[in-house]
Amino acid sequence: MEHTPLTDIRLSGQPGLAKTFQMQELRARFNPDGSLLRKQQMRMLRMLEVFDDICRRHEIRYWLSSGTALGCVRHQGFIPWDDDMDVEMLREDYKRLLQVLPRELPDNLALQCHETDHNYFFSYGKLRDRMSHLEETNGYDLVFREQGIFIDIFVLEPCPLWLHKLSCLTIGHVYKLLRTCPPGDEASVMPSVRRWYALNHRAVYPAFRLLARLCPKGRIRHTFGVPYHAPRRLADIFPLTTATFEGRRFPVPHDVDAYLRRMYGNYMQLPPLDDVSPHVGKLTIEGE
Repeated sequence: MEHTPLTDIRLSGQPGLAKTFQMQELRARFNPDGSLLRKQQMRMLRMLEVFDDICRRHEIRYWLSSGTALGCVRHQGFIPWDDDMDVEMLREDYKRLLQVLPRELPDNLALQCHETDHNYFFSYGKLRDRMSHLEETNGYDLVFREQGIFIDIFVLEPCPLWLHKLSCLTIGHVYKLLRTCPPGDEASVMPSVRRWYALNHRAVYPAFRLLARLCPKGRIRHTFGVPYHAPRRLADIFPLTTATFEGRRFPVPHDVDAYLRRMYGNYMQLPPLDDVSPHVGKLTIEGE
């Protein structure tokens, strides 16, 4: 797809007084200045600024996605309790990104994918901060080389729902290997994990991409092996626009309202705040 220059819009005008007070209450409850969560959010923001600058210089298209896009629209920044950050891009742009990032990133940041971390088995990449240490609640990251604060870089491509669900079965055995191994013995199953990764990415997923070419176009999903099935519409995403996130403008889908409604329904409605749960188990940050 030909690169399209970003347009620029303002998604939500000046907030009313009631909304301002609500934002202040949420910040005071979940991520006040100086809190560990706010420090993590600010570290992710600085990482995003580096990522954004590199992508702009090389005309690599990406956009804020999922909860990060929701926070951009509803809070003009992070969802107050959010402890992760998501961006998305098409597979063709991700392939270019893998070539560019390793040589462009400063020493304090690292691209994490299977090529840079052989124990990393996800089908998407992460931008990692090397001046922090983070433990996710799912425990899968214990075997990864890079374990700092991260931004998820999700990859999207055409895929019908039935084929996408089938692809996720091929990664299920990897999760099972890690879930069932004795605590502290994760390294013993990594040779099997790496073999399954090679089989999926060298044989199974290329065959699935050939099948996907026979299906109607216009909708895209996370790349094969990622257990999130919700579709995205190219018409909602391109041409990209920008919106304010924590005081700086970043790319978002062209029709971000339709994008978010397809994913969350009434996304402006806050969830039950007592049910909010973190992704991060333990976190230490250097230089704060």
